[in-house]
Amino acid sequence: MKKIVALDIGGTSIKYGIVSEVGEILFQSEKPTNALRGGAFLMKTVEEIVETLLAQENNFVGIGVSTAGQIAPETGEVVFANENLPGWTGMKIRENLENMFHLPTFVENDVNAAALGELWVGAGKGKKDFLCITVGTGVGGAIVMNGQIYHGATGSAGEFGHLLLKKGGYLCNCGQRGCFEQYASTGALIRHVQSLYVERGENVTEPINGKWIFEQAAIGNAVCQEGIEYFIDHLAVGLATLVHIFNPSLIVIGGGVSGQGHPLLQQINKKVESYIMPSYREPLMIDFAKCGNGAGMLGAAYGLLNQIG
Repeated sequence: MKKIVALDIGGTSIKYGIVSEVGEILFQSEKPTNALRGGAFLMKTVEEIVETLLAQENNFVGIGVSTAGQIAPETGEVVFANENLPGWTGMKIRENLENMFHLPTFVENDVNAAALGELWVGAGKGKKDFLCITVGTGVGGAIVMNGQIYHGATGSAGEFGHLLLKKGGYLCNCGQRGCFEQYASTGALIRHVQSLYVERGENVTEPINGKWIFEQAAIGNAVCQEGIEYFIDHLAVGLATLVHIFNPSLIVIGGGVSGQGHPLLQQINKKVESYIMPSYREPLMIDFAKCGNGAGMLGAAYGLLNQIG
């Protein structure tokens, strides 16, 4: 059986493991990214992880890497990474790993990799074309066309989180105001719920996070319910824009909210339907991602298998 060393590099942790040629995660673990120690330290950490995994097993055909940041698809170099991964911009991940281990290496942006994982063994299995959107602290996106990631002119297509939703709106970390992710991310939901409590002069003793908000809404907390309605409405507005641009048959939603299950999915579907023209409704399905935290590793492995043929 062919095996792939797979890594998913985020700002907080590095998930890593061994993936089979049929999309089964045979081994999985993770360790802190220690991003503040810089890009060179992170690259060395990645090399040590790969070295350890290669020493454990045989029949490896390559290395697949999913990472935060904008990636040049042809070279596997980090074109841009934000302050969450200082010193990562310009890192030649593919070149470094291929020179060190003499194995073919595939490198892809983390959301694109997650979309490839869903294409291979998840919600997008059997589909050639779909959109993938991840909703977490921010909003990420990926475009799958004819079974492949559409990268755009500079490799950065699918930055759905920076659709301009409201002119002059909340300041985004990209420098613009009114971006989609400032209204339809978990971070936006938390900020809005916090502001609602302030408006009402109420104090909350517990830390407010996305999980807590959904739990509170489920037991009748009116403030959290109002916050979720705000979140769903803005998410649906952005999704409706994407529907009218791409006319997709499937949108896969990943990230933390995908764990909220069918009731939330129903609400999102209903609200999106209310915002799109009737002719776009019939073929459209919106579904939550199926691959969970392993999506990035699975997509990196799938990309490697396609790369080597």
